[in-house]
Amino acid sequence: MARRKVKQQVDNKKLIIEAFNEMAREKSIDRDLLQGIVEETLSAMVRKKYGLESNFDIIVNMEKGDIEIYLMREIVEVVENAELQISVEEVALKSKETPVIGDEYIEEITLENIADSFGRRLIAQAIQNLNQRIRDVEKDNIYEEYAKRVGEIIIGEIYQVRPNNVLVMHNKVEMRLPREEQIPTERLKKNQQVKAILKEVRRSGGATGLPDLILSRADDSYMARLFEQEIPEIYDGIIEIRAIAREPGERAKVAVTSFDERVDPVGACVGMKGIRIHSIVRELGNENIDIIEYTEDPRLFIARALSPAKVRDVQISQDGHQATVIVPDDQVSLAIGKQGQNVRLASKLTGYSLSLVKEGAEDIELIEFRDEIGRDVFDQLIQAGIDTAREFLEAEPTLLLAIAPKEKIVRIRTVMLEEFEERENQDYLVALDEAATAAELGNVAVEAADDIAESYAEDTPEVYELSEEEAPSDTEVVSEDGDEQVAE
Repeated sequence: MARRKVKQQVDNKKLIIEAFNEMAREKSIDRDLLQGIVEETLSAMVRKKYGLESNFDIIVNMEKGDIEIYLMREIVEVVENAELQISVEEVALKSKETPVIGDEYIEEITLENIADSFGRRLIAQAIQNLNQRIRDVEKDNIYEEYAKRVGEIIIGEIYQVRPNNVLVMHNKVEMRLPREEQIPTERLKKNQQVKAILKEVRRSGGATGLPDLILSRADDSYMARLFEQEIPEIYDGIIEIRAIAREPGERAKVAVTSFDERVDPVGACVGMKGIRIHSIVRELGNENIDIIEYTEDPRLFIARALSPAKVRDVQISQDGHQATVIVPDDQVSLAIGKQGQNVRLASKLTGYSLSLVKEGAEDIELIEFRDEIGRDVFDQLIQAGIDTAREFLEAEPTLLLAIAPKEKIVRIRTVMLEEFEERENQDYLVALDEAATAAELGNVAVEAADDIAESYAEDTPEVYELSEEEAPSDTEVVSEDGDEQVAE
């Protein structure tokens, strides 16, 4: 004969205690705060079931796993307010004790009878509200925790690689490494550990609604943090990073200075046999790093920034934004670098727009460019005293605009600069544009004056000339008394 199956008794209190502990641990929510959220959720459920004026008390003990609700109503013969009163008949059905009119009836709702008291639908809504409140607290906790850590280096594990983003997990919190913040030359893979700086924290982002935590490996500040980690003198404040110019994955220039005369800033950053700088280079995907000692002298700073090239002289413009660098012939390629990278990074590091000029570069007679200039313009330039290419490049924009249009001047300058292997001076182009604009405004004013003159002429009455017969003789003079006299 088959035995009847006996349902296994489940210890609800033990399950509740474990659920609370796990929630507090995984969501990083304070136990007191979690208890308050549960009490608020149960209070909302009671008011929805029994009314806003209902009198009740809720006890939540997370240590013991107790959840109890005590609903208090007055026993009456005829119920006038269902939220605060209960009839004698209903009390008799719910309680074995004899009800007394005017007494207070306390109904106890526990985990065992909570479904009978509120119903499955109301309980499901309460659970949904509880989960939503916990998610809101979790979002606030994540935002507050990581907002304080912006600028710190984070080490996480890649769990998903997408076309435009790499998702990184750090302490069970999702972070995002966008494509523009990655080092272009490296390829990140799933389950790989990655180190990056926490660049920004946004309140909400993505479908989950959790804070958007943005990482970066391409930002200059990430390199600065790596220097702090690897070089104790920077961490202690003996050496300071003054400027960083970087093309991620390719090359970078770092300007450093020392507050202790006994400490060489460049040597301290490089380390014994380059051990310090090599660890940073490996972390950045073999990115080449030039360490430069900072100086307040802009001419010397520019010369150092163009290393490994040796420069002959540096001339700063009057406005303080442009610098002309005289470079020996054999150092030009080093100063420019691969695809102009060296001079571009030096310009970014120093804050000056740099123009490289070969040392002792020979001038070229203007006649060599006659085909590009055109015979008419060439003749006018010679008449204006411009005999060489250098003289043309250094001529005043107003003088050239009187001879040729702006577009042709720019084309001629391009041909000449390519011959000298030099870059265009942007300040000169700005001056040329301003001079051309001023000239156009002047022409408009002249045309307007001509139009006014023509309009005035049209409005002036016509002057009729007398015929020779009607005109008086030049030799005849009429006297005051009307007699004609002949002039002598």
